[in-house]
Amino acid sequence: MNAESIIELLGAVGVPADVVTVGGEADNTWCLVREGDGWEVFWREQGNRYDWARFSSEAVACHYLFGRLTWSQVVRGAVGVR
Repeated sequence: MNAESIIELLGAVGVPADVVTVGGEADNTWCLVREGDGWEVFWREQGNRYDWARFSSEAVACHYLFGRLTWSQVVRGAVGVR
């Protein structure tokens, strides 16, 4: 998994594309940004970063974001074991 494929993969589990911003920052979205020699994942709201996490690997950052957002879909009952 990488920054190019994460939007499509999240869409496959029901996460709307407008919930995630890849490569930049936008309010009221989860952001996946390359920063220096690493990757950052965070929720941005009113110009502030929340639940910020930093990773040295693009794949690990993407898996973290995918897991976090997929879990939110499970909790709300949108996806789960059949």
